Amino acid sequence: MAKLKPIGNLRLFFCATTALTCAGISNSSFAEDTIAEALQTSKPILESRLRFENVTQAGLRETGALTWRNRAGFQSGEFKGLKLLVEIEDVRALDGDYNSNLNGKTAFAVVADPEVTEVNRLQLTWTPTAYTTITVGRQRIALDDQRFIGTVGWRQDEQTFDAARIDTAIGKLKLTYAYITQVNRVLAEDRDWDSQSHVLNATYSISEALKLQAFDYALEFDNAAASSTNTYGVRATGSLWASMFKLAYAAQYAEQKDYANNPADFKLAQYSADVSATYDIFTAKLNYEVLEGNGTQGFITPLGMVHAFQGWSDVFSANGGNKTHVNGIKDMNFSLIAATHTKVPWLMNPTFTVIYRDLETERTGQALGTEWDALATAGLTKNLSLVLKYADFERANTLAPASRTKLWVGLEYKL
Repeated sequence: MAKLKPIGNLRLFFCATTALTCAGISNSSFAEDTIAEALQTSKPILESRLRFENVTQAGLRETGALTWRNRAGFQSGEFKGLKLLVEIEDVRALDGDYNSNLNGKTAFAVVADPEVTEVNRLQLTWTPTAYTTITVGRQRIALDDQRFIGTVGWRQDEQTFDAARIDTAIGKLKLTYAYITQVNRVLAEDRDWDSQSHVLNATYSISEALKLQAFDYALEFDNAAASSTNTYGVRATGSLWASMFKLAYAAQYAEQKDYANNPADFKLAQYSADVSATYDIFTAKLNYEVLEGNGTQGFITPLGMVHAFQGWSDVFSANGGNKTHVNGIKDMNFSLIAATHTKVPWLMNPTFTVIYRDLETERTGQALGTEWDALATAGLTKNLSLVLKYADFERANTLAPASRTKLWVGLEYKL
């Protein structure tokens, strides 16, 4: 079993958890009965995910990987605005030959779920007022639709951050700032990134029909210089009712340039727009996204949840996308979702999703391929759910990435 890795570069966190002097609370107050009561009212964290993933990819041996991810920990009660969260994560490979990106089995298709045991979260949260929360330690950070900053929660070893974060609100304006010292990536501890990154996100809610956002993500990684980028932009979202239809939209524009220790010199843009309509249990959505490329460098999202964009087959997810679409990507996709509401035992609230994608390069207009994605989920009990998922990418020509299909069958338990 892997050795637990200590959380680095977060002396503020250890100051807070040992003496609490960071919050102006002495050691003597830590021993008070109120602390004991806060710990006694802790809520346990228990999650388990058993998943089989099959990958068939041209040029590689077929992969079938059975992995099991477990998380256990607790969220303490509150003491003078303070809460402590501790969570351990363990991922085991139960059966199958596959390339985890770490085990050297390069003849097999990739299933990016290496074995690991680590501290997934270890954070102290302080809420000094009703409008401000400060979180220090190893934590999740998921902003907007997680296009740029997210947890990559689809993988067994999720992405977390060693960071100091503040969330505050001033009327309709909400601000989030985080300083990230380490990125705990989905490929276990050996592939984590040392960081001196600044994350800033501002949201102003005018009405349900219009919410405006601005963001600036200045990312610097000591051991991943090619992913050091500064990405800044604006986003607008909203929804409204038209008779029995709920209409929603999102529009986004961002620019990205090399930053800090990145040896390249570039400036690229990303823009997207989508519209959706919901009637009863059905939602139809049309989305168009462009990520520019200059022939040697493509617009990348090194901390984003790439799996949710450009297809579930993960054709364009390698290395944050900086090696798989140097000519950029245009992604036109249509999705249909049916979210039913039933309480049938062993089949509660089943949801079905189908997505079709047409992909081509942005700079040259060359066809890359098409992809069909499908998803079915249902609650088996209050705490146990079933997931069936499928992705089929067909390349358009020999210059595009290899064709592949993926199938997932998973059971997930949450206390």
